[in-house]
Amino acid sequence: MFFANHIVAWQRDHGRHDLPWQNTTDPYRIWLSEIMLQQTQVATVMGYYARFLERFPDIATLAAAAQEEVMPYWAGLGYYARARNLHRCAQTLVSDWNGRFPPTAEQIATLPGIGPSTAAAIAAFSFGEQSPIMDGNVKRVFTRHFGIEGDPARREVEQRLWALAHHEVDPERVGRLDMPAYTQGLMDMGATLCTRRQPACTQCPVQVSCVAARQGRQHELPTARARKTVASRQTAMLLIHDQANLLLTLRPSPGIWGGLWSLPECTPGEQAEAVRLFCGKQPAQPIAMAAFEHVFTHFRLHIQPWHVEIDRADTEAVAPPLRWFARSELAGLGLPAPVRKLVDGLLAEDMLGT
Repeated sequence: MFFANHIVAWQRDHGRHDLPWQNTTDPYRIWLSEIMLQQTQVATVMGYYARFLERFPDIATLAAAAQEEVMPYWAGLGYYARARNLHRCAQTLVSDWNGRFPPTAEQIATLPGIGPSTAAAIAAFSFGEQSPIMDGNVKRVFTRHFGIEGDPARREVEQRLWALAHHEVDPERVGRLDMPAYTQGLMDMGATLCTRRQPACTQCPVQVSCVAARQGRQHELPTARARKTVASRQTAMLLIHDQANLLLTLRPSPGIWGGLWSLPECTPGEQAEAVRLFCGKQPAQPIAMAAFEHVFTHFRLHIQPWHVEIDRADTEAVAPPLRWFARSELAGLGLPAPVRKLVDGLLAEDMLGT
């Protein structure tokens, strides 16, 4: 039996079959799940996936919505460019493809925010196309099974992995009807058996032919990338409010938290000047709150929050991107996770009236 045949047989008997985005050939639902699952655990995605589909059940509904309507349904998932690209892709599908996904991975990969592996997954699950995937989990399976040395993020190593992946989906090795099971099987193996720290090799359907298992190198492959020093940044966030409203600003897109509402920020140490800039002549003095860190992929953000209670009668009118929001509006806004934490704390202390 070929490598693919073992994966297909294992997936049908032992793989995952009850995830909400399985047992469908609807490319919209498959696409949504693939985008949400990038950099995000299945358990986290489940609730977001259901809420997103309830609000945006199809491509046309998503395309017709404003970006500001979409972002609250992504808030907390992180990597917000995914949501912006999702929205833009839906609009492209409506304008260029009559509201439907094209049937091949090559065509799907031309759409905004869809890379070759995601395109192949959509094509395999929706249309049975024999196109290989190569996400992080699959890279781990392939580097271990075929004994591929080197950082998988390096171009030459990635090209070798893609060549192997294309070879394994040759029609002589895996039939078109088996492609969904093969594709899902690779994902399931990477998520449940061939895990990063504790691979369950004795349960693996391809253990006998696995180079890493034979050589006892499961913890050496894939080759770890060189550690980089994580940069650190600092910002001051201002919780400026009166008895019933909170001042927020719309983050520019693209950029960190682009398209989400956030707290006004300033350089640490300049909070008093910033309050005057945002609100005009204002006697209120910022009060320091507990500082904390929020970790991004490439840097750590040290956040110093400042509590500022004002009387809006003494302030000047604010202009976009600044806007006052009533307490009743805050729950439905798309807020970055650390901002949501601060806002919820303010609400819990009942410092904003109803």
